[in-house]
Amino acid sequence: MPAATEPLTNDVWPALPYQAWKDTCATLHLWTQVVGKIQLVQSPWVNHSWHVTLRVSARGLRSAAIPHGSRRFEMEFDFIDHTLWIRTSDGTNRQVLLRPITVADFYQHVMAALDELGIGVRIKQMPNEIADAVPFDRDLVHSAYDPEYAHRFWQVLLQVDRVFNLFRTGFIGKCSPVHFFWGSFDLAVTRFSGRRAPRHPGGIPNLPDSIACEAYSHEVSSAGFWPGGPGFEQPAFYSYAYPEPEGFRDFAVEPAAARYNETLGEFILPYDVVRTAADPDAVLLAFL
Repeated sequence: MPAATEPLTNDVWPALPYQAWKDTCATLHLWTQVVGKIQLVQSPWVNHSWHVTLRVSARGLRSAAIPHGSRRFEMEFDFIDHTLWIRTSDGTNRQVLLRPITVADFYQHVMAALDELGIGVRIKQMPNEIADAVPFDRDLVHSAYDPEYAHRFWQVLLQVDRVFNLFRTGFIGKCSPVHFFWGSFDLAVTRFSGRRAPRHPGGIPNLPDSIACEAYSHEVSSAGFWPGGPGFEQPAFYSYAYPEPEGFRDFAVEPAAARYNETLGEFILPYDVVRTAADPDAVLLAFL
């Protein structure tokens, strides 16, 4: 049985208790990886893997316009109508309904839809950045989809994307877009000092060390939002630096509820602190 739905206590910043939708969260994470990997294999490389990310849209999460020969196509998770749309530059489209189906079924439906559109794409089926993962076409375990919580998740991303973009305007150096990484399942924005960084140690599950090393080739200060997961079961904002400067973890940050997490190696601000604040934007901007 699905978990009981918590009421929306804030129409703009809704409640998103991880335990209430953790199965949907895990399934959706894997579905976004299928779409993300399609964009990955079809797109030219951009530094720090910026070419693979998804963006928050007016209806959900979307890819860029992905090249395929002389055509383009885009893929969008629509969390209003609960549909994955695949649209092409020649006016054709297909849809895959977002409903409780296995990752294996979702993968087959997506690849079949692409084939029907004449888009021959093949991807590596092993998920990235997930320990003990199984290939998409063999995953018969993850099959949850609660449309209410998928919609709430997107509503949170809408607000976070808005505030992160406002925060981003204050930095004139090299800065990433505000974008969604399907590997780690978080919305992030990263600023760069321009200085080279020590080689990253790698070791991220199911991710080549070369990718992590390129991502952290230069000093970064990164912030993001994560809905929670195994080992940290609550939605939260985070901020970290690589390499971590001396005294970084002892720095006084706002609001008072923000803490440095020794296990994660980053500052954490629980989402509920922002959600329930009188001025959520101000509290999040103070933390950033």
